[in-house]
Amino acid sequence: GTFPASDPRCVGMLGMHGGYWANMAVQHCDVLVAVAARFDDRVTGDTEQFAPRARGRIIHIDIDPSSISKNVPVDVPIVGDVGNVLQLMLEGVTERPFFKKSVEKWTPWVEQIGAWKQERPLGYKRERDGAILPLAVFEALQELTGGQAIVATDVGQHQMWTAQLFGFERPRSWLTSGGLGTMGYGLPAGIGAHFADPDRPVIVVTGDGSIQMNIQELSTAVQYKVPVKVVILNNRHLGMVRQWQDKFYERRFSQTYFESLPDFVKLAEAYGGFGVRAERPEELRPALESLFAYEGPGLAEVIIPPEEGVFPMVPAGMAVHEMLFA
Repeated sequence: GTFPASDPRCVGMLGMHGGYWANMAVQHCDVLVAVAARFDDRVTGDTEQFAPRARGRIIHIDIDPSSISKNVPVDVPIVGDVGNVLQLMLEGVTERPFFKKSVEKWTPWVEQIGAWKQERPLGYKRERDGAILPLAVFEALQELTGGQAIVATDVGQHQMWTAQLFGFERPRSWLTSGGLGTMGYGLPAGIGAHFADPDRPVIVVTGDGSIQMNIQELSTAVQYKVPVKVVILNNRHLGMVRQWQDKFYERRFSQTYFESLPDFVKLAEAYGGFGVRAERPEELRPALESLFAYEGPGLAEVIIPPEEGVFPMVPAGMAVHEMLFA
């Protein structure tokens, strides 16, 4: 959304790691309008229990007819280019008296979403036992860029934390592969974002697993003087897989721990870029400030504890209101 995360109008991310208020809004709404959404299992959870009060009143707009009613039965299918469809819809409703009066009618619903947000806000802390936690990283990134950055991610816990915590305030600012799960997407996407909009800062948020898929593209960034800023949240694990093993597989950790990671700072320097590392809370802000002060491409490695998880979390096969909070 384009509202700050604290604004009650910001419904937030829906689904497996969606905010309590967002998931509750979908489960209690009486009409659901889905715009270019696939209704994949990461969003819906148990499809039989998804948006139960809106059954009979689900509207789905998509350019691909095969996506309509594929996973969730749709009552009003609209096949077409989203931009054209929304423009026609706006032209059809803006002059109607109902639409002009509906802002007042929506007020109780907006207040209800705000109440859910107050009841179960995201429960992250900034630091614990002398360790840097993701919330502190995203707050610093938000402050240093004034919320104006384009942010690209790879796939994993860092991807979900970015969606939950960055608080995007401008449209066309968020590049991620979503449900496709494409590790290695972030750095090439960030480089492309710079050429598309060279006046805005570009941040690539990634993990110690994902960055190794395409870290060689630092060479491209250096060669073409692309000032992309890479922030690695390093927990020495494939964090999302580790979280599943922790919560649902009796802590039987397998193939998720990295014993032989490269020195990312030296690697960035070897490509001709800038590298810096933060291991303690007092090192975080100076490290990120030096990263953004550097004119060319750079990398900041931020050490976070492997135990830090992404919450809320909907277990596989459960409904989106059946969330774990720790």
